[in-house]
Amino acid sequence: MGTPVLQHPVPTHPAYIPEPPSTPGSPNGYQPYMTSPFQHNQHNQQPQPQTYAHPQQPSYVPQPDAFGWTAGLGTGFGMNDATAQFGMQLGSSAVAAGQEYVQKNLGLFSLKHHFNVSNSYVIHKLKLIVFPWTHKSWSRRVHHVQRSDQQTQAEYQDPREDVNSPDLYIPLMAIVTYILISALHSGLQARFHPKILGQSASSALAVILIDFLFVFLGCYLLNVQPSPSKQAVDIVAYSGYKFVGVILTILSSYIPSIPTTLYYLIFFYFFFANGLFLLRSLRSLVLPDPALLSASSSTPDVSNKISPGLKRRRISFLLIEAACQFAYMLFLVRV
Repeated sequence: MGTPVLQHPVPTHPAYIPEPPSTPGSPNGYQPYMTSPFQHNQHNQQPQPQTYAHPQQPSYVPQPDAFGWTAGLGTGFGMNDATAQFGMQLGSSAVAAGQEYVQKNLGLFSLKHHFNVSNSYVIHKLKLIVFPWTHKSWSRRVHHVQRSDQQTQAEYQDPREDVNSPDLYIPLMAIVTYILISALHSGLQARFHPKILGQSASSALAVILIDFLFVFLGCYLLNVQPSPSKQAVDIVAYSGYKFVGVILTILSSYIPSIPTTLYYLIFFYFFFANGLFLLRSLRSLVLPDPALLSASSSTPDVSNKISPGLKRRRISFLLIEAACQFAYMLFLVRV
């Protein structure tokens, strides 16, 4: 009796085998080698290879849109492209509004305007400080700035565009030069000590602080508009210009055999020059320029609201500020 022949079971329903994904790097697509497991294998029958050619699938590469988002990025977080673009626009508007608020209400920190100088400006400004008698026009220039609320506002031009505009470059360099010259003067008299640098810096900062507080409080009590807090940097700049005359006075003492009378005449000249410079320059702060007030659409014209009595008090305040320069400069030249 022979051994019975074993046969593979025949499936009733054919099984579905999913197609493998296409390979992007293959030029002809992915060609797998597949064999059917459901063929009837006889003892003398061999499986036949079958190949399936699949057309190349175009690979999808997301392209960035105008806001830097990919087209399908938002969908991964549960939002569509329109929602992502709206969020980007809303964020950009919020950042722009914040920057405008800082520039408009926190002018104390907007120092870029006061350091926007050129070589020509520095030369003409030093000439203006030393020889203010030769200068004619002291009015500051204005330009119009378009705001986000579709309104035009008039602002002062940068120092490089207007020699009458205050800057921080010259006062800062003058203070540093004053400290170095004070140390040099002490060294020439054989009494130099490292603490001289600290004492000179402390004296310079103390004078600027006292002068700043005097002008700031005076503008506040006289109800100067705009508020002094928005022009605090201008007040600091005007307080630092006196160091130009102080430096030149100290340098004049190095002239061999200079008479004491000539030295004091040089000191009084720079004192009067600095006083006249402040009288004409601070006028734009204490007595606002009518051209600027009338050019601004958002600022009311307050030039007609200044009573004659208030105007006289403001002019008296300017004269007192100019007279105080004598005490400040006399204290600084005694190094």
